[in-house]
Amino acid sequence: MAEFMELEGQDGVRMAWNVIPGTKQEASNCVVPVSAVYTPIKPFPNMPVLPYAPLRCRNCRSVLNPFSIVDFAAKIWICPFCFQRNHFPPHYASISDENLPAELFPQYTTIEYQSPGEASSIPPVFMFVVDTSIIEEEMAFLKSALSQAIGLLPDNSLVGLITFGTLVHVHELGFGTIPKTYVFKGSKDVSKEQLLEQMNFFLIKPKPPTGVIAGARDGLSSESIARFLLPASDCEFALNSILEELQKDPWPTPVDQRASRCSGTALSIAASLLGACVPGSGARILAFIGGPSTEGPGAIVSKNLSDPIRSHKDLDKDSAPHYHKAVKFYEALAKQLVHQGHVLDLFACALDQVGVAELKVAVEKTGGLVVLAESFGHSVFKDSLRRVFRSEDKDLGLSSNGIFEINCSKDIKVQGILGPCASLEKKGPLCSDTIVGQGSTSAWKMCGLDQATSLCLIFEIVKKEIPDATLQSSNNQFYFQFLTYYQHSTAEMRLRVTSLSRRWVAGPGSIQDLIAGFDQEAAAVVMARLVSFKMEIEAEFDPIRWLDKALIHMCSRFGDYQKDSPSSFSLSPRFSIFPQFMFHLRRSQFVQVFNNSPDETAYFRMILNRENVANSVVMIQPSLISYSFQSAPEPALLDVAAIAADRILLLDSYFTIVIFHGSTIAQWRKAGYHNQPEHQV
Repeated sequence: MAEFMELEGQDGVRMAWNVIPGTKQEASNCVVPVSAVYTPIKPFPNMPVLPYAPLRCRNCRSVLNPFSIVDFAAKIWICPFCFQRNHFPPHYASISDENLPAELFPQYTTIEYQSPGEASSIPPVFMFVVDTSIIEEEMAFLKSALSQAIGLLPDNSLVGLITFGTLVHVHELGFGTIPKTYVFKGSKDVSKEQLLEQMNFFLIKPKPPTGVIAGARDGLSSESIARFLLPASDCEFALNSILEELQKDPWPTPVDQRASRCSGTALSIAASLLGACVPGSGARILAFIGGPSTEGPGAIVSKNLSDPIRSHKDLDKDSAPHYHKAVKFYEALAKQLVHQGHVLDLFACALDQVGVAELKVAVEKTGGLVVLAESFGHSVFKDSLRRVFRSEDKDLGLSSNGIFEINCSKDIKVQGILGPCASLEKKGPLCSDTIVGQGSTSAWKMCGLDQATSLCLIFEIVKKEIPDATLQSSNNQFYFQFLTYYQHSTAEMRLRVTSLSRRWVAGPGSIQDLIAGFDQEAAAVVMARLVSFKMEIEAEFDPIRWLDKALIHMCSRFGDYQKDSPSSFSLSPRFSIFPQFMFHLRRSQFVQVFNNSPDETAYFRMILNRENVANSVVMIQPSLISYSFQSAPEPALLDVAAIAADRILLLDSYFTIVIFHGSTIAQWRKAGYHNQPEHQV
């Protein structure tokens, strides 16, 4: 496992098969697909950032990399993907064996380009969308957290504010003399054109012709935009004044009804406003929602308390009257946000469900963050909100406007990506007919991404026949290249290029090579993402049966055994933990939805779909660490035998942490030994 983690430390990639099955049939027999979990902008301390534009292949547009064949005398390089011969431009004239550019150094398989002068002129944009249909206590918690967050905003960032309950209030922060808001009916969907007209965007400049979408580039003046989006340094006082005076929604709620809450309308107005003012800017909508949407488009339940919120059983029976309509609405919103390049972050804090299951598509396709907590006073919410804006060593490294592209050898096709991205529908020879997740494309939009965002790429081997031994030994490498063009947190546009080479094997005797290159942790994570995806899109899918069949096929293919002798079965150490992972995955919250609401299940799957292998493995199989006086902290088996009187056990399941004190330790704690000077560390 150490060598796979070393590869991840160099390129941010973990592949299930590091020696790849060479034919379609071999790949099918391997059960776990040829796949990679890739973290596009994982920070590497030794990675060079080159201050010039990359050199691209004339034919396939791949970037010059250490696997390119270079003819120094003729000043030509051959692309490893399409074998096109490319001439070096004049400024590469001095290259030689002893004088290589950084992109040809064998250790720099991941490299970044920073084109001079390519920086966004628009500063970071944050649109706060705040729910006011919550109780006074929650309102106080939320106002306090928002005040702290506003204090952490970068001075040059643009800020806007929308509050909603029964009605949607768009606050005109640029009108400093008195608070001024535009009010919209929560039960009615407002189009972009209606929004702009009602908010007097066309008083200074004439309205653009019908069919033309107004925006900062053609229809709207900077004065119009500055009414609703102001630099944080200019509007901090106005924002704090509005928050101080902000009250819970004044409309009365009958005792037998839920509060009126128009979350969908508010988010739609926020998206349209940002689309008009700052299209393509990487703006973020931060939605703070404290209960279920009951009004207007995107409503998930009626106002009558006698109507329960949809459960998994209701969804299975197709008896959730609002679900499909709400999902359709948020799919349209997701499409709009992706087109504009904007991100939706969701902070859902309530004891009840708020509609995360319906909102999932909009948050995931835009690469947004999601936080689920019981209250706005909970430390999970407050700490998470601070992390979004904190710019210290451990900041999230929030980036925006990403475009992710893949190049690979001609015998490999891309089935799709499972993760926070949206297809750009760039069809071509690399696209497989089989679609998994965001497929039928070789380019994806990542409106928002951070240093931990990880994508799961699923590939298909298309080579049908086994090549002869001489060809196999001379040309036995598959090549992959991942290109991530994104706006860095410093506003610079950068291109991250990761180039990989993996050996392929086929025919008799290849099993030992496949076993040697199997990464069981990465394979478990790929299976977890796959089973979660299939459960959401396939109506009659049986996840337990699917996982069991996959495990049986894996064991029959790679295990050693004698027929009709169960005791003779053994697995290579490379596979030995994989059945254990499948055992825990079958019982995990990704597969077993019992005792979880649809919101919780959606939240768990969204986090699984964006985290790296190490964190995802902990979600599947919790880690248990034992602390005692006799030894250093050590991993313990997830078994009752790990419990002892003189031990402290720490269970980490990623979403929750449980600390267990043995009876002796508990007595010491009760006696206050840990507070005595001689026992302090």
